[in-house]
Amino acid sequence: MLTYPDEATVERLGQVAELVEDLPEPGRTQARGEDLHALREADPVLVQEQYVDTFDTRRRGCLHLTYFSHGDTRRRGMAALRIKQDFRAAGVEVGEQEPPDHLPLVLEFAAGHDPERGAKILRGNRPGVELLRLHLEEISSPWHGAPLALCGTPPPLDADDRAAVLRLAEEGPEEETVGLDGYGLDADAGALAGQTFAANGCDSRATAPGPVPLDLLRGRPS
Repeated sequence: MLTYPDEATVERLGQVAELVEDLPEPGRTQARGEDLHALREADPVLVQEQYVDTFDTRRRGCLHLTYFSHGDTRRRGMAALRIKQDFRAAGVEVGEQEPPDHLPLVLEFAAGHDPERGAKILRGNRPGVELLRLHLEEISSPWHGAPLALCGTPPPLDADDRAAVLRLAEEGPEEETVGLDGYGLDADAGALAGQTFAANGCDSRATAPGPVPLDLLRGRPS
């Protein structure tokens, strides 16, 4: 539901609606809403434009988990590397142009490959997912139901997570003006740092790069 709405994704929304009916509560009610109907009935080009405006040009609408947890800092490369290592430990390789911290990618990994490792990644980035949920609710986004159902799945936020969400809402993710070179990042982490920084930017000051459909996980079990 959070993947870029290309033709293939839109065609699958009917199947997604059927699968939502099999979810346990409260996820079923939260994910169902009017979201799927609105996305299926709207003009596809307008839906794509709305998706780009929602997720590629607004900092709070960012779908890259390490952006919320580490902002534009050199620690972000190491965080992305840890996620990629979890993928590899489960026997999954991600393409070079696919930042491993992209939320739809993490959700597919958790659902189809390794629920335990996927849940660990999501728990480690819970404040960012909560901020995304709040933002999509605030702007009445048709994509609000997915993070709402997701946030209703794990245990309630603890005090530290609530404080982190409040801090993110008030201050935004961290920023860093120095470069990445020379700060102890190994080759993989440095490459992922550049990859995550280049992916969409997640910055309201940036110009949307245009819709690029996500090529989801390869190595899917048959």
